[in-house]
Amino acid sequence: MAQINVSNLTFCYEGSFENIFEDVSFSVDTDWKLGFIGRNGKGKTTFLNLLLGKYEYTGSISGSAVFDYFPYKTSESDLLLTADELMEKWKAGVESWRVICELGELNLSPEVLYRPLGTLSFGERTKVMLAVLFSGENDFLLIDEPTNHLDMEARETVKKYLAGKKGFILVSHDRDLLDACVDHVLVFNRSSIEVQAGNFSSWWDNKEKADNFARAENEKHLKEIGKLKASADRADRWAIKNEATKIGYDPIEEHDRFKDTRSHIGAKTKKMQSRVKNFEKRIGREIEEKEGLLSDIEEVTDLKLMPLTHHKNRIIELRDFSLKYDGSAENAVENVTFELLNGERLFLNGANGCGKSSIIKAILKNAGYNVKDNFTTSGTLTTAAGLIISYINQDTSHLSGTLKEYAEREGLDYSLFLSLLRQLDLERVQFEKKIEEFSEGQKKKVLIAASLLTSAHLYIWDEPLNYIDVFSRMQIEKLVEKYQPTMIIVEHDVRFREKLASKTVSL
Repeated sequence: MAQINVSNLTFCYEGSFENIFEDVSFSVDTDWKLGFIGRNGKGKTTFLNLLLGKYEYTGSISGSAVFDYFPYKTSESDLLLTADELMEKWKAGVESWRVICELGELNLSPEVLYRPLGTLSFGERTKVMLAVLFSGENDFLLIDEPTNHLDMEARETVKKYLAGKKGFILVSHDRDLLDACVDHVLVFNRSSIEVQAGNFSSWWDNKEKADNFARAENEKHLKEIGKLKASADRADRWAIKNEATKIGYDPIEEHDRFKDTRSHIGAKTKKMQSRVKNFEKRIGREIEEKEGLLSDIEEVTDLKLMPLTHHKNRIIELRDFSLKYDGSAENAVENVTFELLNGERLFLNGANGCGKSSIIKAILKNAGYNVKDNFTTSGTLTTAAGLIISYINQDTSHLSGTLKEYAEREGLDYSLFLSLLRQLDLERVQFEKKIEEFSEGQKKKVLIAASLLTSAHLYIWDEPLNYIDVFSRMQIEKLVEKYQPTMIIVEHDVRFREKLASKTVSL
């Protein structure tokens, strides 16, 4: 057991005008199972890289821990090598027998170590890298979003595996994973950093209570400030009016006034002005106590959507549908049957490689949209005539150029596009950058904003939440619940699916 102490940490990327961290201090224990929570772009991955010593910073990070990071970097040439050949490069001094023991806990056969890395699925690569990661001793492990692109079965395996480990920081936006695997949370709030015992749900409950208390305190201070300002203004007007009576008076109207009255009026005015100053001091104290109360509250803006309603109730129908890619010996999709009606939210569920994305491509192609892959189909696939589809691809590699150039290519209103990105908490400083420089979560937000600005009969989203922060996930859940668009969704976030699915098709 050891402590990692962060003291007065300040860091800024070269060429940037804003600090990622400014005078940050906190401590964590290397025996913890630490969940790392924060908005996209708040610096979670940057902080892990600072722990690894990749960047220069001011302040100090002290502790005796040895760090290791998931995922290990792989090049194109690495894909031709086996994990057995790569593991020494990933983790110096690693022992094969330890890795094989860890693979057993991940329900994976040791034979995957001797296959080229490029032939392994996303799930298999993730499990192999985690097995290597945990095969050392006394390392403090930095695990960055291990379940992205994994199917439900692989996610469950990784969840159970990590639940039995300790001594790591887990960066994840998967609420189910965080609840199952962590006993402490490190949270990058809007203007502060906190460390708290518990999992995501216990932290979220505490946060909601703290936010509600802060709002109530803020409202109380605002009312008090209003009352004090009204009293100060009234006393000030009394003082001015009273002072004006010192000089000149009507001896007929004010026959009881004497020369000594002037000093009495002056004393009374001075007393009123002193009262005004006291009011102003109290106003200052109230404002000071009010400042910062709402600085860490995550105000999730309600998003808007303008879905179209098709005149036909049945939007899509598949009957005994099969699909085979050109040059492939086996069907990618076989004997699938389902229908999609107006207002339904259909989730395609199944293991990686079971044909979810292939079905989406077939629907897009049948509806007249351009699809690059060549394939043949059998059985029945019908889509309603004139169907307008808004599609989010799970791949972000096609995104390039500035936001303005992207909006022009997609035919989006640029001002509305930027406004929606702000509502999804994309910082204004990002607007001047090229999309290639965005984090993966920020790129996903670009795709989601573009989809939300498109009025469509059908929204097809293929793994839209990969890399998306927890707060934006909740924002999108609320949007879909409110507007009830017709959707086909591929998404492995259990909480998201349980909340929104009106129909599930398991492949």
